[in-house]
Amino acid sequence: MPVKVLTVFGTRPEAVKLGPVVRELASRGSSFASRVCVTAQHRDMLDQVLRVFDIQPDYDLDVMRDNQTPTQVASAVLAGLEPILSDERPDWVLVQGDTTTVAAAAMAAFYARARVGHVEAGLRTNDRWQPFPEEINRRIAGVVADLHFAPTAAARDNLLRENVPPERILVTGNPGIDALRWIATRPDDAQLRPLLPDQSQRLVVVTAHRRENFGEPLESICMALRDLANDYAGSVRIVYP
Repeated sequence: MPVKVLTVFGTRPEAVKLGPVVRELASRGSSFASRVCVTAQHRDMLDQVLRVFDIQPDYDLDVMRDNQTPTQVASAVLAGLEPILSDERPDWVLVQGDTTTVAAAAMAAFYARARVGHVEAGLRTNDRWQPFPEEINRRIAGVVADLHFAPTAAARDNLLRENVPPERILVTGNPGIDALRWIATRPDDAQLRPLLPDQSQRLVVVTAHRRENFGEPLESICMALRDLANDYAGSVRIVYP
């Protein structure tokens, strides 16, 4: 009988890294009965990635609200997942990373007595406030996880120091690399081609969305990008999606 796996995610980074995993599970239908639940913690950005990977969720909690707090997200995810877990009774619940969706989904799975697999497990700063709330979110997932898919040997070492049994840790690499390799095989987007640099320019891709970057840190990032653009005018193309 196929192993029933419920994959839960809610943000763009989670979708990017779980996209290849979801596609692989779907391709192995004789071994896995795959279901997908999105929380839509990030609605618009999530939908972009779902379209790219051609993923059609079986469940959509649609929890995103204006100015929502982590507490509101967590409570909505816990309440939304309870009936799904009761109906589906998955063998495994798969989560990725360190968002509030991850922590709440891991706890919901634990309450339903489903086993939890944590992708990108073992990342640590050992400072509960940096990043906030991600450091504690991933620790919560780590406490209830039955399998830890660590991206690096260093992440594995972090888990071993927390007394996670070594047989429950698999060093798998980062599925974000699998996503990159997969997307590189896709046809070029005609709308994007004119925006990309020519061979004489270097492409600089920027991301700075994290909560701890708000305010003065983001101002510093923008000033650094301005300096980069001025110092290397004509030789770099900066893209901030």
